[in-house]
Amino acid sequence: MNDFDFLFGSWHVDNRRLRTLFAGSDDWYTFPGACTARPILGGTGNIDEIDFPTQGFSGFTVRLFDRDRSTWSIFWASSRTGTLEPPVVGTFRDGRGDFYGDDTFAGRPIRAHFIWSHVTATSARWEQEFSADGGATWESNWVMELTRR
Repeated sequence: MNDFDFLFGSWHVDNRRLRTLFAGSDDWYTFPGACTARPILGGTGNIDEIDFPTQGFSGFTVRLFDRDRSTWSIFWASSRTGTLEPPVVGTFRDGRGDFYGDDTFAGRPIRAHFIWSHVTATSARWEQEFSADGGATWESNWVMELTRR
């Protein structure tokens, strides 16, 4: 239940995003972010809000720990849409968090995968990748390098 305790506090976030998804592109762009995270529900969950000042939007994450299954569900919302995206669900093992879920992209069903890795007291890495073929192949499309403020 304490897997995300490392995230509590304020962070500077270096973002790298793929411009065009599912096109075999290697055209990435970078932009800054600022994130603050805190526990909720007595530690059974946590939230973070991230601002992307040069992109004109912000995001909000809710993470909830299912005590019966010992898994996390992670929900994302963006100020661009005002909707809560379908969750990814998973666990941390050996210092790495892997979370999977079903979503859509351009009206097509896809699989989403969030990866938390390289976690220290002052840094962490988050990566998002999508699969359009049921998980046979994955395309990384967003990487966040977090540094504690």
